Amino acid sequence: MSEALSAFFGDANPARLRLRLPATSANLGPGFDAAAVALDFYLEIEAEPAAEFSIDATGRDREHCSLLEGNLILEVYKNLLESNGQRLIPLAIQMTNEIPLGMGCGSSAAGRLAAICLAVHFGQLDWSSKRILEEAVALEGHPDNAAACWLGGFVTAAGEGRRVHVASVAPPDEWRAIVVLPAEPLATSEARAALPATYSRADTVANIQSVALLGLAFAQARDDLLRMAMRDRIHQPYRASLCPLLPRLLPLAGEHGILGVALSGAGPSVLIVVGSQQSMQAAATAVHQALEGMQEPELKVCRFEPMGTSQSFEAMLRGL
Repeated sequence: MSEALSAFFGDANPARLRLRLPATSANLGPGFDAAAVALDFYLEIEAEPAAEFSIDATGRDREHCSLLEGNLILEVYKNLLESNGQRLIPLAIQMTNEIPLGMGCGSSAAGRLAAICLAVHFGQLDWSSKRILEEAVALEGHPDNAAACWLGGFVTAAGEGRRVHVASVAPPDEWRAIVVLPAEPLATSEARAALPATYSRADTVANIQSVALLGLAFAQARDDLLRMAMRDRIHQPYRASLCPLLPRLLPLAGEHGILGVALSGAGPSVLIVVGSQQSMQAAATAVHQALEGMQEPELKVCRFEPMGTSQSFEAMLRGL
């Protein structure tokens, strides 16, 4: 086991494991399956060996998160132990979830990474940080959310077979985000089914131009670039009918302190990047006005998370 991870995953007697995994917003407009940023609301898990599996969940989607059957985290955890020849260790899990399910905020990436960390820890797998990320990307099918959740900050990522190439930067400290959440979720499979099989040269070039600006806008805190850098012609026009918040909110980019607007992941939520804390009230007011007449959405005000997944453990001292 690598020295860096041994501090997290312990030795031959697995300790209680605590995890905190951030929400993420992928694509950011033109960075389809390639760019994402971490946000400061989380999936938090504490787990220890037990006689049988149990989940005590609080927070968002508590009933769904508490299920033992069809639970993404438990399924991935069990499959990894089995496929790596390790005995199954039942876990007692305490979970606090702030990431809405099916809203384009990276809930599946956080869940899969949590499961992998649990399997590496309790199964005593000799996996590096890179191997953990590569497994998460393989399970997700695309690298953006998993890379941002694991590493934090703004990331760009590309896959090459099972290898993942990632670059990351800390987002500007002064920037803020508003995630506009509709009442109903949207399955990623449905959002992907709306996309065409081919694109015109003009649309492809436009997206290349925008995504080339996107990384530099985040790295250099270029407020003036972000409206153009988050422009998209590859997926958002085709998903607009499934994500009715988007057409109402896109025109706000460049106004009221709002730097850029894009679908959060595959939607249906919308990510709004705001230039400063001082502009948040004006931005929120503009959002409410733009959505007048629609069912009132939830506005989740947040910051960008520079750190990514955090892990800690403590020895289980029984009978002392």
